Amino acid sequence: MPKLTVEDFGTFDVPADKRLVLALINEAGVDQLHACGGNARCTTCRVQFLSGEPDGMTEAEKSVLGARGLLSNPGLRLSCQILCDHDMTVQAISRFAGSGRANAGNRPADQITPPPVWTTR
Repeated sequence: MPKLTVEDFGTFDVPADKRLVLALINEAGVDQLHACGGNARCTTCRVQFLSGEPDGMTEAEKSVLGARGLLSNPGLRLSCQILCDHDMTVQAISRFAGSGRANAGNRPADQITPPPVWTTR
């Protein structure tokens, strides 16, 4: 079982291949934003990797980060496009508290959406 460490929240065992956005919400108890429902459209589910950043990323994540001018930020990733398949440490930087939003967003699906096509940064 991979370990997810979330700065200021603790370290949690996460079921293998669970989406990071769901692990943040369910296992770590983070009020993580996911305004588009985890579909790699809005970038509200951003996290900052402190260690264990995956080498691969989905084409959807690469596209939206590039379009928003965020692709060059080291360690900045979309939690909705990452699977927990190894130990990782993140800072939750997009949280519901203080966002002014009515809610965090619709619950993301259990599987990465859109269906992932894997690439590199």
